[in-house]
Amino acid sequence: METIIKKIDRNNIDQESIEQAGSILKQGGLVAFPTETVYGLGANALDEEAAKKTYAAKGRPSDNPLIVHIARLEDLKEIVTEIPEIVQDIADHFWPGPLTMIFYKNDKVPLGTTGGLDTVAVRMPDDEIARKLILAGGGYISAPSANTSGRPSPTTAQHVADDLSGKIEMILDGGSVDIGVESTILDLTVNPPMILRPGAITKEMLEEVAGEISVDETLISENSTKAPKAPGMKYRHYAPKADLIIVEGEPDESIKAIKQIAYEQVRLGYKVGIIATNESIDQYTTGMIKSIGSRENEKTVARNLYKVLREFDEEEVSYIYSEAFPEAGIGTAVMNRLGKAAGHHVLQASDITRLQKYRRIVFVSNSDNCRAPIAAVLLRRQPLLQEYQILSRGMIVLFPEPLNPRAEELLKAHDIVLERFETSALDEKILGEDTLVLTMQESQKQKILSEYPDAGDVYTLGEYVGNMQEIASVYGQTEEQYEEMYKLIQENVVKLAERLNKEAKNKCQTYT
Repeated sequence: METIIKKIDRNNIDQESIEQAGSILKQGGLVAFPTETVYGLGANALDEEAAKKTYAAKGRPSDNPLIVHIARLEDLKEIVTEIPEIVQDIADHFWPGPLTMIFYKNDKVPLGTTGGLDTVAVRMPDDEIARKLILAGGGYISAPSANTSGRPSPTTAQHVADDLSGKIEMILDGGSVDIGVESTILDLTVNPPMILRPGAITKEMLEEVAGEISVDETLISENSTKAPKAPGMKYRHYAPKADLIIVEGEPDESIKAIKQIAYEQVRLGYKVGIIATNESIDQYTTGMIKSIGSRENEKTVARNLYKVLREFDEEEVSYIYSEAFPEAGIGTAVMNRLGKAAGHHVLQASDITRLQKYRRIVFVSNSDNCRAPIAAVLLRRQPLLQEYQILSRGMIVLFPEPLNPRAEELLKAHDIVLERFETSALDEKILGEDTLVLTMQESQKQKILSEYPDAGDVYTLGEYVGNMQEIASVYGQTEEQYEEMYKLIQENVVKLAERLNKEAKNKCQTYT
């Protein structure tokens, strides 16, 4: 089958295309269309055979219920046995919009649509294209997300085409969706009403209108033995092809942990993706890094979630590591979807970060224009098992200067180019318990300990690697003496790398 794709300008909707799509639905066909949440795969909700086609196209288990979409509130009474009084207030506040309500169905709704349940999930989308299509298609359109079952939900028509082209009759391309995660599902067949799936309409928002609202315990704990009652909650869902792991903890701690994991996995030869935020993206140094949005506006995180997961699929990464988000407001929906996509594979940042004592190594010399930068560049070239920020600093640096010309020549003789280097003074901001300070001489060590009592671990380089010989300045001396200094630094740096790697192996683990 060749799938027809029609672009629709929501500011000037082509009614002819809408009528063509509606005709396909009335004849039992399938049409994908945009809503404010994600793209839906539309079928005639009152046609048992159309439901079967929906399940077949998606590869979806037939006991996973479909949501019936309507465009007029008065149409609700035609497919349910009763409408609780509270529904009018809820609908006044949240319909049309990203809220699905569950009722007891009547005989007009086939069991194929409801996954064999005696209840029906109903939603009125807040999207002009969707509502016009629903009316053109007969008024009752079942529409799960328009993707292969289990995959990240589609937020663009291209996502739909990637999964379902050739399997459905038509796609209405209305551009990117606004919200990006599926609707909130509220079960009105129980008292108090129960949220079965979180979305943009939050528990707090519903309680302001309807009073007490409970939450399905299968959302609260992945260890629950009860079967979820809502679409997308019963099976592993929203998942990328790669293994997705969530790293929980304070943002700064999570960033450190993900950096540590990513470095380890890349070192082992895996292709790694990192889900970062606008606030954290510049802090990562390893892997394929994508911002999902801003922590200051978690609506952007929801909008970009599935897009980012699909982009990582295109990049064919092996592992994806994601920061976690506060479970409040729409963040509850984001973490619900992330958790499902990850198969609830969660790592605690603190369990990871405690495995690495040092994250920054600072070499210190008098003026930072020869010995310290040589040590730093040599350590960066060592095969280290863990990632470190490797810096050089000087005890006395009045203003930034380039590398000592003799040192630059020395490095070039060993095929090393240190580009755009400028000297920097030692600053207590870079000192701390996760910083290892290695000086060239004992006098520098003692001065740091006296001036910065909270500096953390400070050693001479030779002392730390078990070689008590100092690395003295050779300023103004011969080429041979510069070469001897270089060899001494190199010898010590190799031993340093060996010690760091030995300590790493004692604590190392594979994060899969």
